[in-house]
Amino acid sequence: MKTGGENYSATSGEKYPAVDRLTGVQRIISDGHTGIQKAAEAAFLGASWQMCQVHCLRAVLKNTPKKHQKEVVESLKEAYGDEQRLQDLADDLNTRGYRKAANTIERFLPGLMSYTVFPKQHQKRIRTTNLMERVNKELKRRAKVVGAFPNEESLLRLAGSILMDINEEWVTGRRYLTMEKE
Repeated sequence: MKTGGENYSATSGEKYPAVDRLTGVQRIISDGHTGIQKAAEAAFLGASWQMCQVHCLRAVLKNTPKKHQKEVVESLKEAYGDEQRLQDLADDLNTRGYRKAANTIERFLPGLMSYTVFPKQHQKRIRTTNLMERVNKELKRRAKVVGAFPNEESLLRLAGSILMDINEEWVTGRRYLTMEKE
């Protein structure tokens, strides 16, 4: 399969061998990039794809006049989680002449609803890519302090250390997701 200019064989794991070791993946959250969607579909059979609601919001706003953006943001936030309300909003935007904004909602509609099959207490956390973006931001911030790494191993040690700290915080301190049943 071709994604993002690189060849990637999801079945053999040639490009990313770690994919073969991942098990139990139920859901992939990303922006609307079709390459990511196709790679996720091929690599993680049976996993659902979730369009990040923040990325969807940004995509809709790109095609909405500035004077109506605040209203569209409020309507979209209220409609998330309800397929009919999202469709009604898309129809309303289309009627008002914002066809591209309406098309964006319609194109991603199935991917905007997949988080609703998960436990209610998880839904707020798994509807966006905020978790990964926070981790990436912390990795970037700490790597920037070092500047130039003498070798790949030193970079991996720093990244591993940061990820272990984040994991420990989640396990012992505040939990991002709790697995206990309510």
